[in-house]
Amino acid sequence: MPLYKEQGIVLRSIKLGEADKIVSILTQGSGKVRAVAKGIRRTNSKFGARLEPMTHVSLLLYQGRNLDTVAQAEIVHAFRAIRSDFDLIAAGETMLEAVDKVAEEHERNVRLFLLLLAGLRSLEGGPRDPAAVAESFLLKLLSLSGFHPSLSACAVCGDPGPHERFAAGQGGVVCDGCAGSEAGRVSQPAVRWLNSLARVDLEGAGDMTPESVVRREARAMLYGFTEYHLDRRLRSLGLLARQPVRTASSEPDGVTVVSEPIGSMLPS
Repeated sequence: MPLYKEQGIVLRSIKLGEADKIVSILTQGSGKVRAVAKGIRRTNSKFGARLEPMTHVSLLLYQGRNLDTVAQAEIVHAFRAIRSDFDLIAAGETMLEAVDKVAEEHERNVRLFLLLLAGLRSLEGGPRDPAAVAESFLLKLLSLSGFHPSLSACAVCGDPGPHERFAAGQGGVVCDGCAGSEAGRVSQPAVRWLNSLARVDLEGAGDMTPESVVRREARAMLYGFTEYHLDRRLRSLGLLARQPVRTASSEPDGVTVVSEPIGSMLPS
């Protein structure tokens, strides 16, 4: 079997047999790799904790027909600071799960690898609002995957707006003339907040603070849009949504809370 060297970030692992695991790793040069780590669950395993999710590792792998095999693993960076705080863990797990859904096996995607690395580094810096970093990451991931939501002009006709309806299936905000039956009414503060998250760098996202009603509405829009376009449910979003909304105590005048649930913004 050919032996090759890579570096990557561990996304997840599942048990295999009595002592092994199948590890999913986003590598810099080979895309997502699924590889068997033999004996990793034994107490005397040579791998130890080197292949835990969220770990940046340097690898030697044997290429196999269906699954590769990890021959050697060394930690480049463990991101230990993230593992010590529940809010940081929830944000990190959201990043890992979303990347795992979009990454293709053995298809090189350096930009995706660098985005994930930047996301984890931003969390390790101890942002005031880890969920905002994860939500900014999701918007950048959607953009990288070709699904960036339209947040200024109508997604259908291009009219510059502002617009007060949003539909995941139509690509974002839509004007009244283009809005389908699934388009839900949204407030301008929520749309502007998402637009700001999309534009700011990941390190800056953790210092941004909207009002709580704006944050909840924007989350409904973003989470629904993400799951619709990735065509998958993301379990980690439930943990992220339960994080405290770190905002000022007062609500701005004139903010309209979205009245439709997430499902009503999705096509049936």
